[in-house]
Amino acid sequence: MSYRIGVDIGGSFTDFAVLDERDNTIRTLKVLSRPDSPGSEIATGLMAFQQRDGINPQEISYFTHGTTVGVNAVIQRKGVRLALFTTEGFSDVLELARLKIPHIHDLFSRRPVPLIPRDRVFPVTERTDRDGTVLQPPQRESVLAAVENARAAGCVGIVIAFLHSYRNGSNERAVREIVAEVAPELLISCSAEIWPIIREYERTITATINAYVQPLVIRYLQAFELALKERGVTVPPRITKSNGGVMSVAQAKAECVQMVLSGTASGVTGASYLAETCGFDKLLSLDIGGTSADVAVIINGKPEYGTGEIIGDFPIYIPSVSVTSVGQGGGSLAWIDSLGVLQVGPDSAGSLPGPVCFQRGGTQATATDAFAACGLIGHGDLGYNAVQVDVAAARAAVRVLAEPLGITLEEAAENIIALAVSSMYSDTSGLLSRFGLDPREFWFLAFGGAGPMMGCFLARELNMKGVVVPPTPGVLSALGGLVADLKNDFIRTLYCDLKPAVAAELAEKAALLHQEAEAWLEEEYSVGLPHTLSFSAEMRYRGQSFEIDVPLEPAWLMKGDTAALSAAFHAHHQRMFGHHDPEAGVQLIALRLVITSPTPKPALVTLAAATGPVEVLQQVEAWLDGRWWQVKVISRATLAAGHHFPGPAIVLQDDCTTCVPPEMTVEVDRFGNLLITPWEATNGY
Repeated sequence: MSYRIGVDIGGSFTDFAVLDERDNTIRTLKVLSRPDSPGSEIATGLMAFQQRDGINPQEISYFTHGTTVGVNAVIQRKGVRLALFTTEGFSDVLELARLKIPHIHDLFSRRPVPLIPRDRVFPVTERTDRDGTVLQPPQRESVLAAVENARAAGCVGIVIAFLHSYRNGSNERAVREIVAEVAPELLISCSAEIWPIIREYERTITATINAYVQPLVIRYLQAFELALKERGVTVPPRITKSNGGVMSVAQAKAECVQMVLSGTASGVTGASYLAETCGFDKLLSLDIGGTSADVAVIINGKPEYGTGEIIGDFPIYIPSVSVTSVGQGGGSLAWIDSLGVLQVGPDSAGSLPGPVCFQRGGTQATATDAFAACGLIGHGDLGYNAVQVDVAAARAAVRVLAEPLGITLEEAAENIIALAVSSMYSDTSGLLSRFGLDPREFWFLAFGGAGPMMGCFLARELNMKGVVVPPTPGVLSALGGLVADLKNDFIRTLYCDLKPAVAAELAEKAALLHQEAEAWLEEEYSVGLPHTLSFSAEMRYRGQSFEIDVPLEPAWLMKGDTAALSAAFHAHHQRMFGHHDPEAGVQLIALRLVITSPTPKPALVTLAAATGPVEVLQQVEAWLDGRWWQVKVISRATLAAGHHFPGPAIVLQDDCTTCVPPEMTVEVDRFGNLLITPWEATNGY
């Protein structure tokens, strides 16, 4: 007997999904997160499983974990104080960035303050040429001066990002050795080792985000490992990655940037698994937790991947699921700015103290408190009975904001909800525009603790096809970590014209990537695991500013078939942009390889067909769309396949609450999903 466990630790709750390998079924649990005592939530959950289901820690054969500690630190700008060492003359790399305005249609849009401001950027005398030739080794005196400046500025870590280090990182490594010698207490991130890509800003910001969250991640993972050991779990834990795979704890500590979207990617992986299994061809995953709302595109059960995803105010250039993260969640704090205007987020109440209505010491109203004040939650316990909602406390907290605004308590609460939804609307619209998608063709798959609570309000603003609420939406990210495959990415920058003269180099680089990938799988997991290798190349027409990632056949690379590579690029360019130029020269910027080894997947349970009408637990009053409504309260446990009912309605279950606004209707499919659509989509009721 053995169990595979997936855990997702969010800002408010820690979610567990357990796969019983005897019958391939899933069990779930939710406990409160403990940012004040990292790792203790793991012990609490394992103890609860042992008491409730008789699962002994020694029976756990696989343990994987996703966390939002990295993304939350970036969104809330609560990382550590860093210094940046750059090539002399290139100290403004983070200030200049890409000279883009974040929101081009906003007249008041401002570029964000860098994570490392200019007064903590220190030049080093060194130089590497564009072909990787070291023109000048690092001058020791300039390195020592930079270290002293970093210490004087109170920095706890250093990012080393030199010109052309993607070609040759020896100067970065030499500086790291000097820093380790004279200042061993400082953490060091070398850009060429974090992700050796061309373009200075992209490589530097990626290394910066790695260092920005690294001490927090290391401290967190150490507590996590200790908690598992103390509970008797003997298997080495795995951490979910931004690309939807998993990695070892040691790799996670060294390459923190690979897990910045750990919890987010787990959610997308779980959503993709459900989309493929349940037959939804076009979905947007909507994962709303206590701190952020994360949206990703899933087509035919496969998530979109890319680089340059925006985390808070900053892009991150590692392979990851294409996710837009917004600093809005159930725990986002509502406040009044200096001009007397109501604002929501990006700061969050987290788990401690949490929303006021959770009765854990919170005093400032949050989005969750606004829902409670409107009467939309609080009709049952949340988080598997971990939280009893205090509606009166929520209303009192919202009243503190309503009085100076000169509006009623209910109006203030509804405005808080509208502001949170508005922020999500803006960023989700941008994601849809980037991929050229029509929202009317897409469902939202709403999950996370606050996804079902807020999903319908966002869907109707975007004019979506509808909202899908899976059977256990509050723990879907934990399920995603459980079903995530073993996966890693490898890259080599070539930056060459795609001509027959480079055929031998292409074959050599491809062979090296192949060897590196298989060595990683054997070292991290086991020899002989079944796996697939997926090659691609970042390519462009000569003269273009940016490249596209083109899938390639391994045989083309091994044979050095540059004609086949060029043809693949032309065809891919045609599919993406509607045109191509077979006469134009093609450049291959970087060669990439993804190695994937599949993991066991659970079986989805189907519901029996309904034999009677929907049972209504009670009728309550709730404030919606500017007035009071009589709202049905329904227990999800009583619903069967084929059940349907109109909104407004509230659906209660152990891990979350689903809020259905007026003029929407709910139908239950055979997998137990709630399909929530506008009335006109089903000819009304």
